[in-house]
Amino acid sequence: MSDRAPLRLGTRASALATTQSGQVAARITELTGVEVELVTVSTEGDRNQAPLTQIGGTGVFVAALREAVLEGRVDLAVHSLKDLPTTPDPALTLAAVTSREDPRDVLVARDGLTLGELPHGSRVGTGSPRRAAQLNALGLGVEIVPVRGNVDTRIGKVTSGELDAVVLARAGLLRLGREDEATEVLDPIQVLPAPGQGALACECRADDAETATILAVLDDPDTRAAVTAERSLLSALEAGCSAPVGALADVVWGDDGDELWLRAVVGDPSGSPTIRLSASGPLSEPAAVGERLAAEMLAEGASELMADTPSGTSIGSTS
Repeated sequence: MSDRAPLRLGTRASALATTQSGQVAARITELTGVEVELVTVSTEGDRNQAPLTQIGGTGVFVAALREAVLEGRVDLAVHSLKDLPTTPDPALTLAAVTSREDPRDVLVARDGLTLGELPHGSRVGTGSPRRAAQLNALGLGVEIVPVRGNVDTRIGKVTSGELDAVVLARAGLLRLGREDEATEVLDPIQVLPAPGQGALACECRADDAETATILAVLDDPDTRAAVTAERSLLSALEAGCSAPVGALADVVWGDDGDELWLRAVVGDPSGSPTIRLSASGPLSEPAAVGERLAAEMLAEGASELMADTPSGTSIGSTS
């Protein structure tokens, strides 16, 4: 073990947050010998169950963690990357993006049903206009019901009979060891995930070179490139937390070597209309790939679709 003081890792208190933070902590110790202790930080998003757009968007999950880093109460924070605002904070550095877990969404439904097997009028819970737009675009006749809360809360609404199904991120279930509770993994052809979904972000102070160097061993270049493309698209669209935007970048083999293939969707929560486009480009220029695809989507009317999103919707929490 290292003879330096343990790193203090700030984390939200939910089971998913502490699990994924614990996994990052264990990996740091495994690779560097530096011990890590978890420090629980309460965030506004955890305390307040109102729709996220009413209390400040997904930033409410990261603001308190970032404040704890900047004030020196913790040395680093671990975020679900899809919760991290695209506007950078110059006082912080994204020191590592860990290897991505499966980014796809899953259905957890009663009686082991798949999405296509749900009866007409079934109640499907999600707090995400991105998911609502894509599910409604499938024309299955299900009713989308707003829901927030942690994984237990959401799945509990299915087991209690309040809902017929909920849609969650598969990465969260995998990290919790609960992937078997999913009744279907949703193909991105049907439902594209949130930009950055499945990846974890490790932030520290920009002037803390020692911590940044320790964290750098966790960084996965392919994952960083993929999420950079996705988040660059989100930023170029000027899409906030209430925008129904899905994006997924994959590293693929092209004529000139590795490339990024980026798929994205912008839709109205009602399911119509929907803009779905893709683009590819050099792996070395991920931001340019995202910005170019965003420009194409804006030319197709993406701004109007996002402007029509009801203010009461929200993208949900880290699940």
